[in-house]
Amino acid sequence: MNPKRLILTADDFGMAVAVNEAVECGHREGVLTTASLMVGAPAAADAVERARRLARLRVGLHVVLVEGRPVLPADRVPDLVDGDGAFRTDLVRSGFAFFFRPGVRAQLAAEIRAQFEAFRATGLPLDHANAHNHMHLHPTVSRLILQVGREFGLAAVRLPFEPPGASARAAGCSAWSRRLTATALAPWTGLLRSRLRRARVAHNDFVFGLNDSGRMEESLVLRQLACLPRGVTEMYFHIATRRCQTLERHMPDYRHQEELAALLSDRVRKSLRNKGIEPIAFGDLPGLTG
Repeated sequence: MNPKRLILTADDFGMAVAVNEAVECGHREGVLTTASLMVGAPAAADAVERARRLARLRVGLHVVLVEGRPVLPADRVPDLVDGDGAFRTDLVRSGFAFFFRPGVRAQLAAEIRAQFEAFRATGLPLDHANAHNHMHLHPTVSRLILQVGREFGLAAVRLPFEPPGASARAAGCSAWSRRLTATALAPWTGLLRSRLRRARVAHNDFVFGLNDSGRMEESLVLRQLACLPRGVTEMYFHIATRRCQTLERHMPDYRHQEELAALLSDRVRKSLRNKGIEPIAFGDLPGLTG
């Protein structure tokens, strides 16, 4: 029988000290198993210092190509940044540039390599990779992450496929809009799944958090656990111990503290145990252990 296994991830590790505090708390006192590190973010050094103290926390690379700042100097990636040296925030425009402009692709490859190099410099084992705003669904980005990541020991990548029926039941809403989202993303999730299989890179089967990003509170998480499909699911969160200017600027409507409370919840912990759901990290996936 295919068991239920669950990866519990905090994204945006390094974005702010409040996020880093929550990651440490969520792992020490709660059920958090992994975190995805933004190596170029303002509080990345603080995040790395905390991760080194947390021997059992698995850390992966959260590749940032939009809504952040590059690791490389802005003059090395002029087509990826705006006049202030920050990545562009228009995902559609960036996506077209990544696909159609060879010069942009070269800069993109250089920046992705720089982020993998920065992660390696931390000395932390690389548990997995994914991309901010799921930009690794973009065909050019996924190809480059797999191509470059191979040189850095990349063995697992997030597959952002949320099962629409189970997701809607947990959220208590109509499934049609979630099915529409899944259908719209199907060509890109299918391509990514195929590329991961050919590259022999491990991945989760499902995610929860795609449709309810920023609202992963205890009550919703408990319902998601009740709907969890068999196989490997990743449930990802955006957590913080308090509000701060960075979070207000990037995610003003997210319930960061409530999401941390879900990871610390005794009810969530008991639900995992009673339902026989095994908390794991990407590095525990079949083919990556033993």
